Amino acid sequence: MNTSVHRFNESIGGRDYLIEATPVADDRWRAYLVRIPGVPTALMPFYGPTPEEAARQLCDWLTRAHRASSGH
Repeated sequence: MNTSVHRFNESIGGRDYLIEATPVADDRWRAYLVRIPGVPTALMPFYGPTPEEAARQLCDWLTRAHRASSGH
């Protein structure tokens, strides 16, 4: 199994986020928000077949959450 960590910097709703994706199986990745690299937050993780897909799912959720909180 691949043990690499993929990091993505995203700006969503005017806030900057660091997302890390780590492998949990050969074809399954877990993406989560981090405040300090390597330390996940309490937000639930998102899963996908690639690190990019897992991170995209998390970004999509954050985008929807920001829209809902701003009334858009």
